[in-house]
Amino acid sequence: MRITVFHSFSVFATAVVLTGCTSLGELKPAASVVAAHWHATLPHGGRSSDLLAWWASFKDGSLDALLRMAEQDNPSIQEAVANIDKARATLDSTKAGLFPSLDGSASASREGNKGDDLNKLSAGTTKSGGLDASWELDLFGKTKKQVQAAASRAQGKVWSWHDARVSVAAEVGDYYVQYRACRQLERLYSDELASQKETIRVTEKSAQSGFTSTADLALARASAASSSSSLTSQRGNCEILLKSIVQLTGGDETAVRKLLDHGPIRIPQPSQLRIASVPAEVLRQRPDINQLETEVVATIADVGAAKADMYPSLSLSGSISISQSTVTGRSVPWSFGPALSIPLLDGGSKRAAVRSSVADYDVAVASYKDGVLSAVSEVETALVNVNTALKRINDAKSAADYYQSYFRSIDQNWRSGGASILDREEARRSAQSAAISLIEIRRDAVQYWIALYKALGGGWASPANVAVASLNGTR
Repeated sequence: MRITVFHSFSVFATAVVLTGCTSLGELKPAASVVAAHWHATLPHGGRSSDLLAWWASFKDGSLDALLRMAEQDNPSIQEAVANIDKARATLDSTKAGLFPSLDGSASASREGNKGDDLNKLSAGTTKSGGLDASWELDLFGKTKKQVQAAASRAQGKVWSWHDARVSVAAEVGDYYVQYRACRQLERLYSDELASQKETIRVTEKSAQSGFTSTADLALARASAASSSSSLTSQRGNCEILLKSIVQLTGGDETAVRKLLDHGPIRIPQPSQLRIASVPAEVLRQRPDINQLETEVVATIADVGAAKADMYPSLSLSGSISISQSTVTGRSVPWSFGPALSIPLLDGGSKRAAVRSSVADYDVAVASYKDGVLSAVSEVETALVNVNTALKRINDAKSAADYYQSYFRSIDQNWRSGGASILDREEARRSAQSAAISLIEIRRDAVQYWIALYKALGGGWASPANVAVASLNGTR
């Protein structure tokens, strides 16, 4: 199997140098380079149906149901959706600064005055209403830059949602694979214990007849007790994995147990588990990388807004009010005019704000570069792990088959008196260890496949030349 992640992509991506002057001069980032090379497609097109379609290759109805439950009820995904709503509300609030604001008011009151003549009472009614308008002109683009930053961060929250969906799906799949492997190991220990109990029964009869020593009986009982302890521990591990699945899918343990109990006991495997290469283009759909890119764009806008804040601001304001009184009559006062605010002395706070924004930009660029490097490393690591596990499966299966054959031969000799119970127990432990290793390697291979799914931001379309491998060890 050839493992290839195009290193040219790694070199290229890390060479996207987003340079900026750390002085108060003009910041000149290569923003166009970032936008040109990271026009990513949404993982699974942003649709739940497409996300589940990738997992359909496992052909496991229980897994599909668990993924649907997680997509709907997982708290991390719900939190990501709420963060999108919050970011969009912030964007709308920021956009409002581009438009005039208008406030209205109205009031009514009744006034009276009693003079010397107690029989006379003078009274009057006063009604008033008014409008107050204000508009800060965005002369140097401060508000526009703030809107750009807010829009970019809102898009970043959308990418965070995609990242949450992919991550949760991968976790559900990973725990499900572990759970199925755990139950297989539980069955293995259970079968071994049943066999050892039969061995104890036979040994007890032989000891009572004087054909077997009490030492052999003690060894048989000790081996059974050890297997019983391993079985109990394995069942506990399976329960812990089940609890983890319940947490990921929203907390309905009854529904989860029902799905797991009625599902297949085998380790789920995709229809194909071998891939020759991964196109570097696929990395562009990684939600975390795209989220880092949006933060770079947002910090560029923040720098522009901080610089614009150093210049004068001009606002227009005006008001008009109408007052009607039965005593004084009607009055219509109004006012309108511009107001210019010029920063003269602020102790250097505005310049410090610019330097802080530039530093935030530098941090975002560094995080972006680190994210790209980490993405490439994760993909390459997952590919190596998948390849290694697949290569081990055939050897592990051969070892399990041969050790099992060896155990059957020793067991027959023991029953005919040609081998000691110690020889039999050593052969049994070797066969059991080989069987456990085979289950674990098959489990690991699928886990590494899921890790590759996550590293690529939510799967990939397998190329036509992908070879198909089976977890049963066929090439």
